[in-house]
Amino acid sequence: MIPVDKVREIISKHELLESKLSSDKIDKKNFAKISKEYSDLNEILVNAKQYLSYDGALSDIEKILNDPRSDQEIKDLAKIEIEDLKKKKIVNEKKLKLFLLPKDDADRKNAIIEIRAGTGGLEASLFAADLFKMYEKISNKKKWSLEIISISKSEADGLKEVIATIKGKNIYSLLKFESGVHRVQRVPDTETQGRVHTSAATVAVLPEAEEVDVKIDDNDLRIDVFRSSGPGGQSVNTTDSAVRITHLPTGIVVSQQDEKSQIRNKEKGLKILRSRIYEFERKKLEDARSKDRKNKIGTGDRSERIRTYNFPQGRVTDHRINLTLHKLDDFLEGEIFDEMIDSLNLHAQDEELRSLEK
Repeated sequence: MIPVDKVREIISKHELLESKLSSDKIDKKNFAKISKEYSDLNEILVNAKQYLSYDGALSDIEKILNDPRSDQEIKDLAKIEIEDLKKKKIVNEKKLKLFLLPKDDADRKNAIIEIRAGTGGLEASLFAADLFKMYEKISNKKKWSLEIISISKSEADGLKEVIATIKGKNIYSLLKFESGVHRVQRVPDTETQGRVHTSAATVAVLPEAEEVDVKIDDNDLRIDVFRSSGPGGQSVNTTDSAVRITHLPTGIVVSQQDEKSQIRNKEKGLKILRSRIYEFERKKLEDARSKDRKNKIGTGDRSERIRTYNFPQGRVTDHRINLTLHKLDDFLEGEIFDEMIDSLNLHAQDEELRSLEK
């Protein structure tokens, strides 16, 4: 059951915002924020009013049922109406609970995705490259904008590490459950006896932080410059263009050497650093709000195994929700990615709703 006063608060707040928007004294600085809040409340207003009217409507129908003067046909119709009311109440209650869940402001942000080869040597770097190609294909299909920030390649077209931004609508909300260890089971091309090898790659998805989100004091930074180097330590530049930025309060370190310009490397490095600091602060707040993180779909921790890609059996399994799809090729092509993400989001919502009811 949702407390009636919480539902009444929705209606009261809607009326207050409506009054502000129609006033000549509207605060122009906060107009966009007020309009957005009003629009969000608009979507749930009907459900709130119906939820509050449920008890009154039910009482009226029960009077008909208990009235000895009511004929049987009227009573039968009343019983049907009671069942309809119960179904509507369940629907309204779930929508209201979802609306009342704490909002994650980061959900609407773009994302920075970091993919790194894990255990498994060359095979792990090849798998990291496969994962990156998968996210590229998903981005193309959804018309998202993907831009590489930094990339470090290995032999045989594998990837040691790649960091990229993905921009679009509500990107972080769609990709945040990708954070964790992705495991692959397959027979490498170099394997002569057909044995299945297991290797892994880590994925971290961070909300892209803007300057307004994270203020970085120059005094909190230590910036070291050095010469960029290629595979095997070969010198790429003869100037000190590579940059290593250390955020002293958190100990977060970012290195950037893809650009020939020291200034551009610093700009890219600060972009990554800002998002990592933003995620660091978000995690601290989240931990403070709830020490028990088991109710959530994973912790977003990079050390947590979240998914297995089994090539011999042609399946992909998400261990957090025990979902197996026997369409591995389609998944890697980005064709059924939504099926996995929708299931993860629904499961997360159900867990949140259960925690709200406790």
